[in-house]
Amino acid sequence: MAVNFSESKTKENLMRAFAGESQARNRYTIAAKKADDEGMHTIADIFRYTAEQERAHAERYYNLLKSMAGETIHIDGGYPVDLQDDLAGLLRAAEHNEHEEYEDVYQAFGDTASEEGFHEVASAFYQIAEVEHIHEIRFARLAKLLEEDSYYGGGDVTKWICTNCGYIHEGNQAPKYCPVCRYEQGYFLPYEFACYKGDE
Repeated sequence: MAVNFSESKTKENLMRAFAGESQARNRYTIAAKKADDEGMHTIADIFRYTAEQERAHAERYYNLLKSMAGETIHIDGGYPVDLQDDLAGLLRAAEHNEHEEYEDVYQAFGDTASEEGFHEVASAFYQIAEVEHIHEIRFARLAKLLEEDSYYGGGDVTKWICTNCGYIHEGNQAPKYCPVCRYEQGYFLPYEFACYKGDE
């Protein structure tokens, strides 16, 4: 059933999604500062990397509201307060929120948009939901490494990259300091999370 966009539930869902993505971006930026303060610079980088993707999602949803420019959209909604004392807790909270967006929220929003005849919006909800699922998996894997105290060694990770200079270390544990640039261990990233790895 096609409905007028200005009278649609989809319009409100887009604004809810915009608000949610904007808040996620800020939560991850705040989490990144905590990680930096604890010397876990690569965890901070991953939070900031994900925050920038949330900004892109927010921008997409906001642009889909263009026909409402100059108007105010009133919404209600619930948003999490994810203040945790440790990084693993922050990662688990992020994992949970990404899972909810992937499995529940954006699927429902996409279904509503489709029912109301807004197929481009529905597609955006479904596609961004898949990205949130990738975020969920990444946060879960990082949390597990921290919980098992194997982020820098002792687990199945045997390769790390220094995110400052690009040195790749192989062994049972990441070095305390990079032998190339002398940056501390907090700049070593388990290689499985490295971008632009090139050929193996």
